[in-house]
Amino acid sequence: MVTFDEEKQKKQLDDYRKHEEEELAKILSQKYGIEYIDLTISPVSSDALRIITEEECRTSHVALFNVANKKVSIAMVAPENPATQATVSHIQERGYIVLPFMASTTSLEKVWARYKDLSFSLETTGGALDISSDEINEVLKNVSNINDIKKLVQDTLALKKTHRISKILEIILAGALSTKSSDIHLEPEETFVRLRYRLDGVLVEIMQFDSETYELLVSRLKLLSGMKINLRGIAQDGRFSIKLQESEIQIRVSVLPGAYSDSFVMRVLNPKSINVALEDMGIDPRLFKILEHEISKPNGIILTTGPTGSGKTTTLYSFLKRIYTPDIKIITIENPVEYHLSGIVQTQVDARKQDMVSSGGGSDGYTFAEGLRAVLRQDPDVIMVGEIRDNETATTAINAALTGHLVFSTLHTNNAAGTFPRLLDLGINPKVITSAVNISMAQRLVRKLCLECREKKPLTDAEKTMIDAIVAGIKDRTYLEGVSTDSAWNAKGCTACNNTGYKGRVGIFEAILADENVEKAIMNNPSEREIRKAAEPQNILSLRQDGVLKILKGTTSIDELRRVVDLESVE
Repeated sequence: MVTFDEEKQKKQLDDYRKHEEEELAKILSQKYGIEYIDLTISPVSSDALRIITEEECRTSHVALFNVANKKVSIAMVAPENPATQATVSHIQERGYIVLPFMASTTSLEKVWARYKDLSFSLETTGGALDISSDEINEVLKNVSNINDIKKLVQDTLALKKTHRISKILEIILAGALSTKSSDIHLEPEETFVRLRYRLDGVLVEIMQFDSETYELLVSRLKLLSGMKINLRGIAQDGRFSIKLQESEIQIRVSVLPGAYSDSFVMRVLNPKSINVALEDMGIDPRLFKILEHEISKPNGIILTTGPTGSGKTTTLYSFLKRIYTPDIKIITIENPVEYHLSGIVQTQVDARKQDMVSSGGGSDGYTFAEGLRAVLRQDPDVIMVGEIRDNETATTAINAALTGHLVFSTLHTNNAAGTFPRLLDLGINPKVITSAVNISMAQRLVRKLCLECREKKPLTDAEKTMIDAIVAGIKDRTYLEGVSTDSAWNAKGCTACNNTGYKGRVGIFEAILADENVEKAIMNNPSEREIRKAAEPQNILSLRQDGVLKILKGTTSIDELRRVVDLESVE
């Protein structure tokens, strides 16, 4: 009895047709003098696929399967086809050298099928994650809040395909860009991994996913960031960039060994996040006028203080952009250069050698002090020193200010008054401090209440007592014009603010001018309290006072201000 196997017969027929098709392609290759290739058994480069879209390939009956050093290999079925010739010309106009190959339609379809599995991103030798504008914009369209991110990740996890890892990473990155997060945290636990974003300075849990997927994601991230993939149990740092339309977003990656697996933090350095005008930073109008005057001076030091993440870099960059004109030379010394500013020379210190100096070790490397000495030989008008940590940097900065340069920098102190004792601790002669320092400013960032859902509420007795005590310290009552001390605003939460009650951040500031009273106090090795007392006649708001006024005006809440400033202690 003969059994007819339909599947087997179909396969044999398909094999015969493919053989005939390949034989025809070989014959045509001889006719046109073009090398033949069978792409069903040949590797296909993802880089080549990205040169033109799948739609363009199908329309012009071509397939791009390899690219190296601007030489791109293109398979085609009909070299004389006008659409094929137009596409080849277009690719050549973009600077590529075209290497033509003859192939069958089956070969082309094999390559075209790769587009559906193609990740939106790819690794390049420059450590850049090139994301197609069309694709990433499509992801961004579908991501407007935390729930969207969670759903997209869960849907991708369900695919269980090898390329899902790249897509998950893209969704996580697109989500961070969409929600304007500053950091992405991947934290492994015993049975799962937690994904959190830092939104407006506060960590928000997005979702949890399985450890198996995370292990694959770890390898992808390490490869992308230029880390050593085979090393576990050690801390590593890396970076990559996302090219999105006209801007390049830097991602700084830090990995730390944990109890269950490596923990990752990705810092999102979006140039748009520092593109904040000085007027929009929340500086009180009176202090704003003072700052405008001080940064317009031809020499002196302007110092900002505050903890990590308090917006010091954004403030300094805003100063530089405010004063920049083509007829002055501005040079910055940073660790590291986080954002690139047009028209300004930026240089980066060697972080490892700088840390050796800060810990008391010696170094001949490119530190802040060495960089500052080199910068002074470049004939600058304005200098920004990322941080003053040691006597050598402080002394050089002071001397630069005294010799006709305007210097911007930061110090590690809790408030503006602490700047002057800190400079004394660094060994600066008290007689020259006020000659060099124009103004010292401290700042913090507080979250702004969401205007869509904030709620007005009367103050409790305890809140009113606290606020009245702080307001009583404001000697100039013009600060209080149009302000009611009977009510404040609460955070509620809605879809517009991802149910946090807050959207965006604003600065709170205090400042002390190096005037005659402060100069007299400095000569007696003063404490912070004594500096504040000497600066009282300046009538500049303190951090607490500025924050409380922003509470009463509905900009932020009591809970939020309490998170960043001690409201109960006596100043």
